[in-house]
Amino acid sequence: MAFDSIKFKESENIIPFCLENKERYYHDLINIENSWTSRLDAMYSNEFFREAIQLIINSIVLFEKGYFDCAFYSLRQSMEISTTIIYFVDNSEEKSKSEMEKWKNQEKFPMNNQMLNELKNRKLVFADIKEEMSVFFDDVELTKQKLNKYVHKQGLDKFYVSRIHPLKKGEKVNLNKKLLVDYNNFLIKTIGIIAVFRLAIDPFPLLLADESIYKRTRQLMTEGYSDEFIEKYIGNENISAYKQTDMYKGIYETIIKEEEMLPSVLDVVKDDFIDRNNIKEIYSQFHILSPFEKIAVTLVGISEKISYIYFYRGLSWYFTNTKSKKISSGFHSKDLTIIIDKEFNVAYDEVFLSGFEVYSEMFHIEHNEKFNPIEISQINSMIDKFNKEYQQLQDKIQNT
Repeated sequence: MAFDSIKFKESENIIPFCLENKERYYHDLINIENSWTSRLDAMYSNEFFREAIQLIINSIVLFEKGYFDCAFYSLRQSMEISTTIIYFVDNSEEKSKSEMEKWKNQEKFPMNNQMLNELKNRKLVFADIKEEMSVFFDDVELTKQKLNKYVHKQGLDKFYVSRIHPLKKGEKVNLNKKLLVDYNNFLIKTIGIIAVFRLAIDPFPLLLADESIYKRTRQLMTEGYSDEFIEKYIGNENISAYKQTDMYKGIYETIIKEEEMLPSVLDVVKDDFIDRNNIKEIYSQFHILSPFEKIAVTLVGISEKISYIYFYRGLSWYFTNTKSKKISSGFHSKDLTIIIDKEFNVAYDEVFLSGFEVYSEMFHIEHNEKFNPIEISQINSMIDKFNKEYQQLQDKIQNT
């Protein structure tokens, strides 16, 4: 076989690595990715955090392939893109838009440390977080300094050519062990930094980790950080410090005043699941439910035949503890077009569909057996009741 000089030169000084905890790191990065903010004025921040996560994944891939300096640089990029989004959000709306335009148009823009100094001088949310979490941010600064030694190649141990050809016997093994330890430490620190910067947008990833808060909130785009995630990447002492910030305390105190939802009501609100066996418990907190939830719960209270309740043209639905007898396991919103008008008991794949309109929205009920005349009468009474309430609300809005 002919000597492949290109392949030899490309791999000559490269030592691949294997990260034993790679799968766990990816799983934990999903925890941040799922902490999607619901703030309307900061929705664009989700894209920045997704980019920060991608940069960490790129870093892991590069490190395992042996391109360690590129891997460290990608970690630093991840931190910097997270700083950038906080620089935009933690500002007045007018100034935020102005800075965003500069950034988009690739005009003169502050460096990472300049942004951090500006954030401190604004004395807004991030400045409060940094002051309360001073120990955490001191550690962040130390991490960045150490990381930069690799990025800027300070020391022969940061050279590819020196690592592969050590001057002393056994030095290569020790250098690689140290590199692997350093990378894992920096990776954990970076994930923690991104997680804390996400908390500068809003505290819900942390609030939702608190069961007493979780039971008082509705269905949100955000998922809470797990206890294991918090302990590993941020630290419980640092979290205790974060909880002293004005933003966290203000939102916490507002939510904790709300009524705590019972388990069956949480199933409805959080997971769109209605358990007819617990219908009385759900009715005890009927006042907590949204209008569509009230409609769905009322329907399930009328008949145990109901398996699904579709609305928004089948894009959303509630499901019940009654298992559907439908032959096909699939569903398409076009299935609902078999109901041309408001009809009951239309045959549908060995089950039945019934349709009606409430709140100017078409609802479709999937049920295993035909509704009897009593059930139809009860459903029609429910329709009249909710539509009357809706009309009264519309009249009130028009008269204000």
